[in-house]
Amino acid sequence: MQVLHLATDIPKEPPTTQIFRVPPSPPATEKGSRRESSAGSDSGIGGSSCDLDDPAAEGQRMYPLPPRCNPDNKVLAEDLKTPDSHVVRDPRLIRLTGVHPFNVEAPLSELYNEGFLTSKDLHYVRNHGPVPRVEDSEIMDWEFTIEGMVEKPIKMSLAQLLKDYEQVTYPVTLVCAGNRRKEQNIVRKTKGFSWGPAGLSTALWTGVVIGDLLRAAMPKRRARYVCFEGADKLPNGYYGTSIKLNWCMDPNRGVMVAHKMNGETLAPDHGKPLRIIIPGQIGGRSVKWLKRIIVTAEPSDNWYHIYDNRVLPTTITPEMSADLPDTWKDERYAIYDLNTNSAIAYPAHDERLTITEDIKSYRVRGYAYAGGGKRVTRAEVTLDKGKSWILADISYPEDAYRLAPEGEELFGGQLDMSWRESCFCWCFWEVDILVSQLQAADDIMIRVMDDSMMVQPRDMYWSVLGMMNNPWFRVVIHKEDHALRFEHPTVPRLIPGGWMERVKKAGGNLSNGYWGEKLSNEESEVKVEEPAKVICMVNKDIKRTITIDELRKHDGESEPWFVVNGEVYDGTKFLEGHPGGAASIVGAAGQDASEEFLAIHSENAKAMMVDYHIGTLDAASQAALAGGEGEAGKDAAPRETFLQSKVWTKAILSAKTKISADTKVFTFKLEHAEQTSGLPIGQHLMMRLRDPVTREAIIRAYTPISEVSDKGKIDVLIKVYYDTPEKKGGKMTQALDAIPVGHFVDFKGPIGKFEYLGQGQCSISGQRRKVGRFIMICGGSGITPIFQVLRAVMSDREDPTFCLVLDGNRLEEDILCRDDLDRMVAGQDHKCRLLYTLSKPDPSWTGLRGRMNKELFEREVGPCQARPNGEDLVLVCGPEALEKSVRSIFAGMGWKDDDLLFF
Repeated sequence: MQVLHLATDIPKEPPTTQIFRVPPSPPATEKGSRRESSAGSDSGIGGSSCDLDDPAAEGQRMYPLPPRCNPDNKVLAEDLKTPDSHVVRDPRLIRLTGVHPFNVEAPLSELYNEGFLTSKDLHYVRNHGPVPRVEDSEIMDWEFTIEGMVEKPIKMSLAQLLKDYEQVTYPVTLVCAGNRRKEQNIVRKTKGFSWGPAGLSTALWTGVVIGDLLRAAMPKRRARYVCFEGADKLPNGYYGTSIKLNWCMDPNRGVMVAHKMNGETLAPDHGKPLRIIIPGQIGGRSVKWLKRIIVTAEPSDNWYHIYDNRVLPTTITPEMSADLPDTWKDERYAIYDLNTNSAIAYPAHDERLTITEDIKSYRVRGYAYAGGGKRVTRAEVTLDKGKSWILADISYPEDAYRLAPEGEELFGGQLDMSWRESCFCWCFWEVDILVSQLQAADDIMIRVMDDSMMVQPRDMYWSVLGMMNNPWFRVVIHKEDHALRFEHPTVPRLIPGGWMERVKKAGGNLSNGYWGEKLSNEESEVKVEEPAKVICMVNKDIKRTITIDELRKHDGESEPWFVVNGEVYDGTKFLEGHPGGAASIVGAAGQDASEEFLAIHSENAKAMMVDYHIGTLDAASQAALAGGEGEAGKDAAPRETFLQSKVWTKAILSAKTKISADTKVFTFKLEHAEQTSGLPIGQHLMMRLRDPVTREAIIRAYTPISEVSDKGKIDVLIKVYYDTPEKKGGKMTQALDAIPVGHFVDFKGPIGKFEYLGQGQCSISGQRRKVGRFIMICGGSGITPIFQVLRAVMSDREDPTFCLVLDGNRLEEDILCRDDLDRMVAGQDHKCRLLYTLSKPDPSWTGLRGRMNKELFEREVGPCQARPNGEDLVLVCGPEALEKSVRSIFAGMGWKDDDLLFF
């Protein structure tokens, strides 16, 4: 039996010539020689693991030391324009959420090959926002508090923590609760991004046992929880969470306030200079950049504790979850201890094993872990989908540290683990399989069991956040040209690949209990995806190269240039004709508008871009633009108005008010209580969310129904178009409906070519116009821009403008803002005629019936007329079919295009 007691002992060669055998499980820990520790000084916060990581040292120690870090790593180009421009990172890490925030895992093979301990270079990272910047000179003065239900509140610096408390060092494996989430996202999209199977890492952590600190603070009677809060300021407050007080006080749980990782000062991505380490629990509980420890009677009320790291019942969809605040707060669904899990590292994804007479067997191997201090006691591999099992060998490198002599120190901390039975780390399993057996099999699957006999389940438990995914890990075997090719279930991030994606595209049902394979009673239904239509947006005859300096000379209202996918376009000729008004183009001037343009424009609009194409931005300029996200700076001085035309600004969703079965008013809290929206009457704002899985931007334009003079908030009326069996619903409206109160949304604007200035005066594409009568035609949620203009006219007693409002809907309950509209026009018949018409009314309906048609328009509107106080102007907002109908009918009635304005 081979025992892995050093990182370098993990075999690297996938094929072996050993004959298959069944080893005992669990194995004993191999013993060997070691030397006395020469770890750094008692208070040496800046010690480096590299001082100990040399061949001589490793030969004398029997327990693993950290692998070498790459001294050549530097701040990467993609981070230079982000708030993390001070953070050194390894380019091998796979970014799961775009450039920023930084959420990464290592390639699985590289993580496994690095051994039991993971270097800071390849350690996974989960950041919710920017990394707080802490200079080396500030580390020792970093302060944190212990407060709440304690007799003796404590405020302490890191220097005091080192001086006054005993330091300990031991290995801990941290695992993200989203590890292996991409498998769930392929079955059905969750609200989380796509982790592969490498969302875990192991390091040697040095710090102070938290029980020592809490005993000094003396928790009061009835205190039950310990809350942690970091310094990372996020849209919904500082990141925070909590665990039970008795866990903190239990030495077998090993909860630590840590200041070193692998013998070095914590790296910025890992909590520099101080963090919590909670062995056996999900990584989301181990708060980084620690500032507060709060003892309480109840669990944390922090937004991130409530709305993250939960496994809600599988029946709850992303859409349902948005309106279940009590469910989110139910502690029964909170995740603490890790579940039992495993994965296959070798054979790697797309690895090929050539069939030769020399290779008799192949060593299948991977990792496993359990939670709550439990030990993985059994690892089993099946080649026939669970009909029979082969027992694998397990090795526990963690056990080597238990054999350190009494009093031994490592990195300035006591390495005293001999008394602890808890297991805090991953282990490695392996088994030799005859090549002939692999040739006869369709797949390899692994399951493991812990010492409480909890075994990995066969099937997935899907949940709305996609966390704690731990079904059997399956690798498919393909027979190809005298070789075997192995296919993992997924590839991390949005990289295509893996058998799950392939099976789903072929029409397989991944939820059928047989990994998507066709059952005898299942009809074959292969879904053939149509190839995406490619729209050419460039003039191939133009070879001009444009620099960023040239681009920035055109960042204003005169000759606005903008960039889409590295190509430069001149929007000057389209300033007057753009449906969204000149502001839409001017707002993008001098910027990379790729995300916004591609998210909201039609195929027709993209095809028109050839006429405006003037050249290609050079590579250096593209790199310079790539880093900027175009978001408002957090340190900027408070502004009187919220909206900005060139940068996105965040507002927090503070309330959802249900208006009807599918319509809600979303209230957003602005940056401060005295801030107004800055949105002119009749114009719109853009709202942006990101798809939680793909990280693609979802951008739509809306008109708020709140007063332009309202301070501190914006109210947006939104009709939610839900998915039905017949068709997909609205991507943006469902995404908005799914976010909980407390979540942020990005805003930008204003946009639109129409603005009502009052007293019958309006501006259309910058040209003033005097209006004597508005004909306002709308349907459904198209009422919102009409509502804004109508309210402005009706609230001004001196405004002589007459308004005819025609509001068409299907059912009476579909009439939005009805009470407000009725109150607005009550007693003002001389200024407004308000008509509702329904296409499918109840028998009790006394208003107009039928769709808005030629007969209605001829009777109520008539021909366009010049009036003593101004012209007629038609304002239209509604479904595309309504807008087409209005355009056609009004043209037949003699109205000119200039007299029709479509929002």
